[in-house]
Amino acid sequence: MTLPRPAFIASAATIVVLFLCWLFWHSRSRAPAPPPSSSVAASGPVSATDTEDLAPTLVYAHNLLLRKGPNFRIYIRWIRGQMVRTRRQVNPSFDDPDSFVLQIQKGVIHANIGDISNYLNTSSPPNSPLTNISIQPEGEQIKLQGTVHKIVPLPIELIGTLSPTPDGFVKFHLTKLNVLKVPLKGLLGGFHVELSDLVHTSNIPGVQIVDNDIIFDTQKLLPPPHIHGQITTVRVSPPDIEVLYGNAGNDETRLAQWHNFLRLSGGTLDFGKLTMHHVDLTMIDASQDPWFDLDLVNYQAQLVNGYTRMTAQAGLEIFMPDLDEQTPKKAGQSVTLEWLKDRNRSLPVDVPAK
Repeated sequence: MTLPRPAFIASAATIVVLFLCWLFWHSRSRAPAPPPSSSVAASGPVSATDTEDLAPTLVYAHNLLLRKGPNFRIYIRWIRGQMVRTRRQVNPSFDDPDSFVLQIQKGVIHANIGDISNYLNTSSPPNSPLTNISIQPEGEQIKLQGTVHKIVPLPIELIGTLSPTPDGFVKFHLTKLNVLKVPLKGLLGGFHVELSDLVHTSNIPGVQIVDNDIIFDTQKLLPPPHIHGQITTVRVSPPDIEVLYGNAGNDETRLAQWHNFLRLSGGTLDFGKLTMHHVDLTMIDASQDPWFDLDLVNYQAQLVNGYTRMTAQAGLEIFMPDLDEQTPKKAGQSVTLEWLKDRNRSLPVDVPAK
């Protein structure tokens, strides 16, 4: 059957269109997959914002009494360094002192000799071979007295010098050991007491014995928040032991004139229910005491009794009282929905009127 010419032309056109559609679909099926969209690609490389959040927070402090757990404290005359996160995906947090390390670049830190004695006695394991520890300054050296338990309890006395190690540790070099007030030659004598008899390093992390030296890794030995840095000098300065980091200056008269404060800037920080990006936070001692007593474990008790204001750069300045464990103050009453409904109600008593 012969189609009329117009019908033939229409049928040919239909076949051509179908063929072109098939060819286009076939070529599309062989084409490589398009690159991922921007939303998918963004989940790969770390963005500039992520890099800023992961950056360490700069730390600057003067005249800060920092509590490290319930039984130890250090006196920071001044430091400059960084708050470095210990886990990449966990922000440094005041609520988790193990979440960061204070990496000191330069500064001066004191530890009270009596506090060190108390901490060693309270933190030693029950089966510790050395008990009843007492530490006193002996000129430029340290004298440690205690009771060593070997067959029978023996009073013992050690005298030695303190010095830094290249690894940022503190070394106690033993120069004299007495048992029952009878000098022993070297580390051995009639009672066969050795330095290793005094400390079971397997029970105490952060302590290592090498010949006549005891090496202390204070980052492992002391409670958090942990402190690390290049120690340049360790010296006895009664009633304290003084540790210098970097090329720190130590003009006590000039340093004592500074306000007591802790300043943090950059990076990310958690505290309470808040997360602060591009950290700009300054904690200032509201008292005139020589030291700013700050307990990061119980910082909220100090925050609620202080005064907080926002700066023009969206930073926070917090004027905080010292921690007073004897007369704790009650936190200010929270604002309720009922209070918000009535504009005639006065401001809470702890809010300064403008």
